[in-house]
Amino acid sequence: MTQPTPEDEPEPSAEQQGLSLEKKRERYVWYYLAYFLFGIHVVAFVMIYAVRHAK
Repeated sequence: MTQPTPEDEPEPSAEQQGLSLEKKRERYVWYYLAYFLFGIHVVAFVMIYAVRHAK
């Protein structure tokens, strides 16, 4: 049994490529949102700490 070569496999349609790209970009958007929200909370906790410990 021979392995299929890339020439034997049909190329994915433009619609399938667009959908996979859209899914990839959507995943990156969720990652950026998660990092942003995490960063906002870190900044908030640092500010709370600074205000509570100010003399």
